[in-house]
Amino acid sequence: MSTVSETAPRGQSARRMRIDGWRWGGRAFLVFMLLYTALPMIWMLLTSIKSGFAAMQFPPQWWPDQPTLASYQKLLDPQNSVGQDFLRFFWNSLIVSTATTILSVIVAVPAAYAFSRFTFPGRNFLFFAVLLRNMFPAVIFLVPLFILMRAIGLVNTHGSLVLTYLTFGLPLAIWLLKGFYDNIPVQLEQAARIDGATRFQAFVLIVMPLSAPGIIATAIYSFIGAWNEYIYAYTFLSKNEQLTLPVGIQRFFSENSTDFPGLMAASFMMSVPVVVLFLLLQRYFVRALTEGAVKH
Repeated sequence: MSTVSETAPRGQSARRMRIDGWRWGGRAFLVFMLLYTALPMIWMLLTSIKSGFAAMQFPPQWWPDQPTLASYQKLLDPQNSVGQDFLRFFWNSLIVSTATTILSVIVAVPAAYAFSRFTFPGRNFLFFAVLLRNMFPAVIFLVPLFILMRAIGLVNTHGSLVLTYLTFGLPLAIWLLKGFYDNIPVQLEQAARIDGATRFQAFVLIVMPLSAPGIIATAIYSFIGAWNEYIYAYTFLSKNEQLTLPVGIQRFFSENSTDFPGLMAASFMMSVPVVVLFLLLQRYFVRALTEGAVKH
């Protein structure tokens, strides 16, 4: 009896040590990934508060001897040409990203609901055909879309970017929302229909509030994709007053020199809206991914 009773605690202790080892290993990996992703942001921020001479020093200096906010003041001052361009580019990116987000949600919500609730010929084929576009890299569609936008007169307009970003963002948005609607019991809508609500009223009053995390996640995904996109904005836009931030900040590069503090300040300010948006709404994004992956 004593041998059995001594063996059991030893086995439990060994199992506990293995579990603790995996737990601490996972924590160490998360710390490593945090440093790996945060260090470029920290270096970008530190470079943005250096002078032009300090930014070019070798070996590089982590913390500047004389930190300055001159680059940020220049970017936010509408009285100089650099500030005027940066604020215009920022506003253009905000317009394009917001319009893309709104239209993506407006189109993806009813499309995903239709795939989830209705049965019609070719439903499965059409659903997977929507996802088929994501199998190809975005650059493949660059020339055909440019020819199409030129034919309908949308080159050098923000409308060309909004339509293009919709074609790239909608497949994942529809798939994400369909998983959410599949997990909402249809009996809730049936109960509302019995109480006299129409299908549209049941959708608005019952389904949409329950699918709010999925809608928010779709909006985040659409906004970030449109905000950071470079290739299509660079191809479709050539007028300075129409450029978005990813294309506009390349103006800090010149043939003879590069304003690295100004470039890093512009890049950091470009990153702030996306980081803040994701930090505020990340719980909805994570919940949407897990809800869409589990069938109740």
